[in-house]
Amino acid sequence: MAKEKRFTTCDGNWAAAHIAYLFSEHAAIYPITPSSTMAEYVDEWASQGKKNLFGEVVKVTEMQSEGGASGAVHGSLQAGALTTTFTASQGLLLMIPNMYKIAGELLPAVFHVSARALAAEALSIFGDHQDVMACRQTGFAMLASASVQEAEDLASVAHLSAIKSSVPFLHFFDGFRTSHEIQKIELLDEEALKAMISEKSLAAFRAKALTPDAPVTRGTAQNGDVYFQAREAANRYYAEVPDIVARYMGEISELTGREYRPFDYYGDPKAENIIIAMGSVTETIKETIDYLAAKGKKVGLMVVRLYRPFSTKYFLKALPASVKRIAVLDRTKEPGSVGEPLFVDVKAVFQGRKNAPLVIGGRYGLSSKDTSPAQIVSVFENLDMNEPKDDFTIGIVDDVTFKSLPLKEEISIVKPGTTECKFYGLGSDGTVGANKNTIKIIGSHTPKYCQAYFDYDSKKSGGYTCSHLRFGDLPIKAPYLVSTPDFVACHVPSYLEKYDVLKGIKDGGTLLLNSLWDEAETVKRIPDNVKGIIGRKHIKLYIINATKIAAEIGLGNRTNTILQSAFFKITGIIPYEDAVKYMKDAIVKSYGKKGENVVNMNYAAVDRGGEYTEVTIPAEWAEISAKFETPNKDRLAPVFVKEIADVVNSQNGDSLPVSAFLPYADGTMPAGTAAYEKRGVAVTVPSWDPEKCIQCNTCAFVCPHAAIRPFLLTAEEAEKAPAALKKAAGKAILKE
Repeated sequence: MAKEKRFTTCDGNWAAAHIAYLFSEHAAIYPITPSSTMAEYVDEWASQGKKNLFGEVVKVTEMQSEGGASGAVHGSLQAGALTTTFTASQGLLLMIPNMYKIAGELLPAVFHVSARALAAEALSIFGDHQDVMACRQTGFAMLASASVQEAEDLASVAHLSAIKSSVPFLHFFDGFRTSHEIQKIELLDEEALKAMISEKSLAAFRAKALTPDAPVTRGTAQNGDVYFQAREAANRYYAEVPDIVARYMGEISELTGREYRPFDYYGDPKAENIIIAMGSVTETIKETIDYLAAKGKKVGLMVVRLYRPFSTKYFLKALPASVKRIAVLDRTKEPGSVGEPLFVDVKAVFQGRKNAPLVIGGRYGLSSKDTSPAQIVSVFENLDMNEPKDDFTIGIVDDVTFKSLPLKEEISIVKPGTTECKFYGLGSDGTVGANKNTIKIIGSHTPKYCQAYFDYDSKKSGGYTCSHLRFGDLPIKAPYLVSTPDFVACHVPSYLEKYDVLKGIKDGGTLLLNSLWDEAETVKRIPDNVKGIIGRKHIKLYIINATKIAAEIGLGNRTNTILQSAFFKITGIIPYEDAVKYMKDAIVKSYGKKGENVVNMNYAAVDRGGEYTEVTIPAEWAEISAKFETPNKDRLAPVFVKEIADVVNSQNGDSLPVSAFLPYADGTMPAGTAAYEKRGVAVTVPSWDPEKCIQCNTCAFVCPHAAIRPFLLTAEEAEKAPAALKKAAGKAILKE
C-alpha cells in the first residue's frame, strides 16, 4: 500500500538542511548570509534530539571561521563520520584549501551552498554563481537545484552519490531566490531514502577511518616524480560519477514522479533554438517556453543539473538533433576570460564535431538581479537574428560596451487562476513575518500551491521591504518578482510619494493602504500619479489606520497582524472565520515565548483587522495622467546623490545604465551622502519634555539622523530665543 504523501511549506534552506540532517552524523558550521539558516535549523533539530537516518542525533560543532569549519569537516571525515557544512560567497572561498584536500583524499563530504555574489568593486549579500564557479577546479562534484522542491530532492542525490562514489559534492541553489523563497513541497519518504544508501560503500568509507587500531600514514608530501601520476589515479572515480548520479536521480524520480537527469531537456523536441542554463532561471525559462509555444514558437531549454563532472555523454543524449543555435546563460562574470564557465564547457563539447550548432554566451542575474520572462524572450529573439549578439547581457542597459540585449515590456505568464500580491513594508514592522505566516497558512490549510519571496534593501531595520506572494490551483514556477500584481498593500503611508507602488497592477486590482487619515483627508493626500492609476485601472481602494489601532492595542509600530487580517478579509482567499483561527494559531507559534500579554495583543490585532473603509473613487481620477517621478529630483545635491543615490533609494536602481557608474567603476563613492537621505518613514515625531528630562543626552546620542540636538545656551542667547523654544535650566555647568 502506497504511503500517503506528506507536504510542508518551507524555504529552500529548510529543504536542503532537512536532507543534510538525515544523511549526516556531524555538521561543522559557521554562519554566513544567506546560508546561515541551514546551520541554524540543523543546530535546532540537534538540540531537540531529532534523529537522522541512522537513528542518531547529529553532532553540531560551531567553529570560529569558515576555514575552521571546513577543517573540522576534513578531520571528521578522516575519522569516518558522514559530515556536512553550509556556506556561501567569501566563506566558501575560505574553504577552498580544505576542499582540495577533501577531494584529493576521496572523502564523501557534502557542502550545501546558497550561491552568492563575491565582494568585488563592492560587497553584495545577494545571489549569483560567482562563489561556486570559483570552486569548480577543486575536485568537488557540483549539483545545481532550481527550486525549493529540487533543493530537497537533489540534496538527497548529492548525499547518496557522495557515499557511493567517494567523491565530495557541492550542492548549490540560488541565494535568496531559492534559499529564502517559500513554497509548498512534498517531503521525501525517509525509509525509502535510507534504503537507497549503498551499505557496501558506506562500510568502505568507515573502514578508511583513521584509527589507532589500524594505523596508516595519510596527508604526505610527494615530489614531481610521482605527484602527477597520483593525481591521475583518481580519474576512474570521477568517470563513474555521472552514472552514479543518473542512477540516484532515477531512483528519486521513481519515488516522487518528478523526472531528474544530469541534463534535462524541456520544450519542443524539434526546436532549432535553445537556451542552456542552471539554477532558478530555468524555471522562468520553462514558463517562457510555454508562453512562446502557445504563439507557435518552437524553442527549448537544456537544464544543467550535474555541472561537475561535466558529462558529454549525458549532455548529447539529452540534446535534440534539430538544434542549430544555442544561447548559454551564466550567472557569473569572469573579467578577461574568453567566456563564462558554462559557455566554455558547452563550446568544448562541440569542438571538432561536424555540423555543430552555433553557440553564444550571455550573463544574467548578478547579485540577485531579477531575471524576468521578458528578458528570456529577448534571448530567444536574439537567437533568431541573422547574426546573434555574443557575449551579451540581459536585464541591464549597457550603453558603454553595448553588450546588452534590448529591454522589453514585462509580460504576465503565470498560470491561469494564479493570484499575485505585493506588500510594501518597513524593516522590523513585522510585514515580512506576517506574510511568511500568511503563505504558510494558505499552503497548510488549502490545496492551493503557494510561493513567497521577500525583497529587501540592505538597511534591514527601518529599511524598505517588499513581499511578493503568489498562490493558485496550479504549480507555481515563477522565480522572479511580481510585476503585475492583483493586490497591493502599502503599510507605510509615505511610500506613495517615494515608490511607484502601483506599477504594473492589473486592471480591477486592489490597493490596501495603511492611512493615518480619514477618507476625506486620505483622498486629498494621495499623489496624482497614484490617483491616475486607480482611476484608469478601476482599482478598489481600501484604507485602515493600522498605526492608530496598533498604538491603542499596545503593539507600538507593529501593524503587521492588523494588516494581515485585513488582507484575508478583503481577498477572501479562504473563509475569514477560518483565517482568524489559523492566524491566532500562528501567533501562538510566533510569539508564545514572549508571554501571554504579547499573544493577547496580537489576538486583538487580528480581531480589529476588519476596521477598514472602502474609498469611493471620484470619476475624474481616470483623467489624471501624472507619472511617478523620483522624489526631490530638482533639489540641490551632489551629482552622485541626484543621479544615483536618489534613484536607488526610490527603488529604480534597475533603470540606471552602465554609463552612470563609469566614475565609480572601482567602487569608490563620495562621503557624506547620508546627509541627503531623508527617509521620512516615522509616523510619530519625538517631543522633548523639559520637566522629565534628566539631561543625560542619550536621546541625542542614539538618534540615527541627529533629529534631536541639545544645546547649552548662554543667558544672553536664552533671553533672545523665541518664546516658543522649549528650555530648561542646565544641570551641568561648564567651567573654564
